[in-house]
Amino acid sequence: MTKERASLGFDDELDAFNPSEWSPRKPKPAQDRPKPEAARQIAQASGFQSREPVKEKPASTQRRRRTGRNAQFNIKAKPETIDAFCAIADGQGWGFGETLEHAVELLNEKYGAR
Repeated sequence: MTKERASLGFDDELDAFNPSEWSPRKPKPAQDRPKPEAARQIAQASGFQSREPVKEKPASTQRRRRTGRNAQFNIKAKPETIDAFCAIADGQGWGFGETLEHAVELLNEKYGAR
């Protein structure tokens, strides 16, 4: 066995290969580039979907308040019931805990504690 590697046949091409002849591309002058607003309009017209996150407005109702309530109460309900509960809370400007307290108070008045 020989310890020499077999030739791949590229020897003549390697002589012509000279990376020092390569040069980086020159950047385009700023005057040739479209303005950002024009580029945005072109992108929108061609149907390009931006990957930038859409900034949403904060919710008009803020439900986080420091109230001293620290016990959690989880229940399952129908979506319509949850929507109605949220609508009442939002309409009155109450948090969920406060809305529940008002609901329990009204239920006590009507049915009494048993």
